Parts: sequence; C-alpha cells; structure tokens
Amino acid sequence: MKVLFVATVVQKHIMEFHVPYLNMFKEHGWETAVAARNDYDNPADCHIPYCDHYYDIPFERSPFKTGNIKAYKELKKVIDDGHYDIVHCHTPVGAALTRLAAEDARKKGTKVFYTAHGFHFYDGAPLVNWLTYYPVEKYLARKTDVLITINKEDYNRAKKFKAGKVVYVPGVGIDLSKFESKPYIRDQKRHELGFEEDNFLLLSVGELIERKNHRVVLGAISKLKEQPIYNHLHYLICGIGVLEDELKKLAADLGIEDHVHFLGYRHDISDICNAADVFVFMSHQEGLPVALMETMACGLPAICSKIRGNTDLIEDGKNGLFARNDLEDVAEKIEKLGSDEQLRKQLADSAKQTIKKFDLSAVEKQMADIYKLPEISRGV
Repeated sequence: MKVLFVATVVQKHIMEFHVPYLNMFKEHGWETAVAARNDYDNPADCHIPYCDHYYDIPFERSPFKTGNIKAYKELKKVIDDGHYDIVHCHTPVGAALTRLAAEDARKKGTKVFYTAHGFHFYDGAPLVNWLTYYPVEKYLARKTDVLITINKEDYNRAKKFKAGKVVYVPGVGIDLSKFESKPYIRDQKRHELGFEEDNFLLLSVGELIERKNHRVVLGAISKLKEQPIYNHLHYLICGIGVLEDELKKLAADLGIEDHVHFLGYRHDISDICNAADVFVFMSHQEGLPVALMETMACGLPAICSKIRGNTDLIEDGKNGLFARNDLEDVAEKIEKLGSDEQLRKQLADSAKQTIKKFDLSAVEKQMADIYKLPEISRGV
C-alpha cells in the first residue's frame, strides 16, 4: 500500500504538521512519499522523517504564477507513475494542482483526500477572496473523495459542496506532552530572558505579517502608558517576518520600545509560554490556530480576536477572552487580566481542559478511521 502527501512547501508545512501521519502510515507498513517544494534556506537540510520517497515539486505560492504549469506536469507524472492508494493534499495551490493532476489516477482507484486548513473565503473575508477561491474550491470538491475541514465554519460551508465525503477533524493535533503547564520553569525562563518575577508578560507567537495583526497589540499597550500596569508590563513577540522592521519602528514611534521584545524564531515556545502571564492573539484570519492551542495546553490565558478557528477553541469568559479589533478594547482586556490573577487562573484551568480533545493521539485515531486504517495502539 502506498500513500503520497502533497503540500506547497516542506519546511513550513510538511515538517510542521504531517510527520506524525507519515509515521502512522509507516507503522502500518505503508510506503510513504512526499511531493512539495524544498523551502529550506540550505536545500541539503531537507530531511523528512518516515518518508521513503521525496519529490521536489516547484510549486509557486501564488495560484497565478506560470511556474505552476511546470509543477502540475511534474506532479502528474509522480501520481500517474506512483500508483498510490491514497493521495492526501494540503495548502491551496498544492491541493488544487493535486486534484487536477490525480484525475486519471482516481479512475484507477486512487482515493484523493484534501485537508482545508482554512478556506480563503470565510465570514468577513474580502470580496476578492470569495470571487477567486470559492468557485475553485466548489469545483475541485467534485474531484475529492474525502474533504477534511478543521473548523466548524468551514465544515458547514463544505457540506454544500459535492465532495465524496465531508468530515470535521479538530485540527492536525498537538502533542500535549510537549506543551503542558510547568510552573517550575517560570522563574528560570524569566531570569534567562532578562525579566523579573513581578513583571507582567504578554506573549504573541506568529509570523510578523499583516494577517497576525501585531499592530493592534502595540497600539493597545501604548494606551496603557498612564496606567499602573504599564511599569511592569512587557510584550514578547516570537516569530520572524517581513514586518519586523516596521513593527520595531512602530514600537519606537509609540514610545514603548523598552516594553516590547522581538525574540525571533524560537525552539523553546513551551518554556516561554510557561514564563508568560497572558497570550495575545489578534489575528485577522485563521483556520485552527496551532499557536493558540499550544498556549492553552500550557495553561496560558488568552485574549484573542473573535474569528473562525479562535471561536472553535475559545468560549468568552470561560477559557479566554475575546477582544474587538480596536486599541481601546484590547487595552481594556489586557488591564483586566493584569489586575486579576484569580481570573487568569480560572481561564487557564478551563483552557487546559478544553484542549484535551485536540491532542495528537485523539486526532490520529480519528484520522486512522477516516483513512480506514486498523486502530492505532499508540495512546490507547
């Protein structure tokens, strides 16, 4: 039996989300393959665990780039020659080209799975998104045997498409053993990062791009400069991206640069979560945000935007707080949590309970059932 995983890129998608599922197939004796563009700075660093065959397909991230014609041809050859039992595709461009390229293979029995990690058309999305992506996804659903959605909004919308089957799965799963509450880490990590025990630490994790909306948090912090909380408040941002210089300049222009710390790309997010007091996540668009899930698992109360994906995880006032996308409301929520340690604990405890159903072992079992694999023993 053979399975092929397809995504636009390796490092930022396959390696982030799909290694456990490659391992799952290997444990069942399947031959595994991956088709994705090698997006490592040093191409030699590309080593995919549990992958028997890797095909470097030159996918372009934009669907309008002509380079995708070459990618389609190379991918079609891989699929036609591979005689796969299952082809599972991810990411908009990779998934669109896969479903077109797999038409002949489907006639010979290949089953095509597609996981939508967040449709580009969603409640409140720009009209151009609806005009561009909705008709494409609706059409390609006809070429999909199993369409997997990871949030309720997408699931309810996809049920109207003509895919062979539409299912809801609570994300790709997070390994709760790696993201858990560790109170003993708090002081140690704070000392390492240069903060005091009584500092109030806000944390954001995510790319420094428009979609993550770090600007509103910086603006909200500037609104607190006259409040007592400001003196011991520090905002930690983990991530890299094209807006780094712009956000640093904004912090300086707002006069809060001494309270904002750009920590770059980190491999110790779990420890930083345990050192922080509140997670702030005011993203404009998400599918089902892994960063928010990880911080919930660490017992970190969250202030977040009321958008698709976040609403699958957060119940306002019970395991987190929603904030409007304006400086005043975000500032109010920060001050509210900063002054109420008991509320922070209450939200954190509830968040840790909520996130249990999103554990990797639970999602793996659900995916094994969807793939029609024998029940996996790991985690039983």
